[in-house]
Amino acid sequence: MKVFSCSRLALVLLAFCSVVLARDLDQDEALRLRQQGVILPLEQLLKQAMDRYPGSKLLEAELEEKHDVYIYEVELLTTEGVVRELDVNASTGQLLKDKED
Repeated sequence: MKVFSCSRLALVLLAFCSVVLARDLDQDEALRLRQQGVILPLEQLLKQAMDRYPGSKLLEAELEEKHDVYIYEVELLTTEGVVRELDVNASTGQLLKDKED
């Protein structure tokens, strides 16, 4: 019984830590990081994402910091009506994730 509750506690702590480690950045922080050359222009990264799915519509784009890495999370609606979630490294432009949402 004690082993079960310890493993359960570990799972809860792991879930909590993964949420805490991701932080949304506001537009002022994003602008400051862009001006400092830390992240690439959003327009450049959006073009890259939209080029993967021609004719798609942008639903949402937000800048997050996860594990000391700046990531743009971009949601697109494709011409087939499928919502795609793309994670792009905001500093390098590297595509990190592309999945159906």
